[in-house]
Amino acid sequence: MAQSRTKNSPAAAPRLTFLGAAQNVTGSRYLLEAAGSRILVDCGLYQERDLLARNWDPFPVPPSSIDTLLLTHAHVDHCGYLPRLVHDGFHGRIISTPVTAEVAAIVLTDSAKLQVEDAVYKRKRHAREKRTGPHPEKPLYTLDDVAATLPLFDTVNYDTPIPIGDGITAEYRDAGHILGSASVFVAIGTGAARRTILFSGDVGRWDKPLLNDPVAAVGADWIVIESTYGDRLHEPGSKVMERLAAVITETRRRGGNLIVPSFALERTQEVLWYLNELIGLKRIPHLLVFVDSPMAVRVTDVFEKHPEILDAQMHGLIARRASPFHFSGLKLVRTVEQSKAINYISGTVMVIAGAGMCNGGRIKHHLEANISRPESTVLFVGYQAIGTLGRQIQEGRPEVRLFGKMLPVRAKIESIPGFSAHADRDELTRWLSGMKKPPRQVFVTHGEPAVSASFAKHVGEHFGWQASVPAYQETVLLEG
Repeated sequence: MAQSRTKNSPAAAPRLTFLGAAQNVTGSRYLLEAAGSRILVDCGLYQERDLLARNWDPFPVPPSSIDTLLLTHAHVDHCGYLPRLVHDGFHGRIISTPVTAEVAAIVLTDSAKLQVEDAVYKRKRHAREKRTGPHPEKPLYTLDDVAATLPLFDTVNYDTPIPIGDGITAEYRDAGHILGSASVFVAIGTGAARRTILFSGDVGRWDKPLLNDPVAAVGADWIVIESTYGDRLHEPGSKVMERLAAVITETRRRGGNLIVPSFALERTQEVLWYLNELIGLKRIPHLLVFVDSPMAVRVTDVFEKHPEILDAQMHGLIARRASPFHFSGLKLVRTVEQSKAINYISGTVMVIAGAGMCNGGRIKHHLEANISRPESTVLFVGYQAIGTLGRQIQEGRPEVRLFGKMLPVRAKIESIPGFSAHADRDELTRWLSGMKKPPRQVFVTHGEPAVSASFAKHVGEHFGWQASVPAYQETVLLEG
């Protein structure tokens, strides 16, 4: 892609460039140029091992030339590059829902701390091993960069159009994915020249605990839609509960620990919701459950602070002071010392820790202590990107690298994909079914290449619409 350093003229056709999540899952970044403005939708970190170098590459356009950033939600693969963009010169508005801004402050602070800690560790390890790594041995950004980023947030409530440029408005709609998540509807121009584009963000699921259902797509000329699970169907909630109960009971029978890599934002809270239900139904034996993630603890506080955006069932629980985040046996771990002490507990414990893809954080220490124990279980409850440690374990590698040494994988490996906060193929289809007339084009992104291709084919066959899978840095004109 040869992106010009100058913005397109006000009279030129809008153009859209796919700078991330194009034939891959993470690093969500879409550059929309219209009416003389540059608008970036999402600004995420790449997490696939083979694509990490993109986090260090110069941004394809000068960050200072971007006027507005529209943030769909606060997962790190959608917001995690923001402090670097600010460090490199971006000083425009970052528009999000109020809850997304609140959660993003937690996520970005945690990410910056991990960046700094990881850089220190790698410098020491590489010096000891007398080698250099493939990426710079310094943090991508620091807490100072996060501090410079947070004042740029400008919040807007759902279903409220907000001006973002000359004749351009954006409107946020509840995506039902995580706290504060949104799809973003952008309108450019008026009358016969009006053009509209809808960015799905990450689409959530219907009839799930905690959050409201997604608001379906409606009235757009072009749609950019995620496809993380666009080639499969999730298990229903009843099956999720059965599977979780079976994994806990079997691990307890073997006398091992249950290690759950989990995203701090929404996934951890959903696991706790199911655990609370199973305890109430007396479906699982009593055990200690540790949430070993300071970020997850802070996010859990946000859940209880904002009952207005939770579904009716969860809202009712909190109103009755029956929150699923406070059941007997649940321990919220805040300090490193508390985390280390878990490994000295005899008997079966359940540890829920981040990062969700095992590519950092406290989960790596719990894996180190349990991955080679046949009596223990590693349970995956979320998507594992290609090349991550989590994906290697999930795919059955006989040994994996942890803290510079190879460890045999002897623990039992389980996955319950029904926990996913991403819509499956039929749920994505349901979301698209809100359209009253065909869009001009559907762009399928945020999925592995074969998955995105499968869902694009499904869209064509089911709706008869034009659907394609854009390539990395591909630019399309929104005209016709």
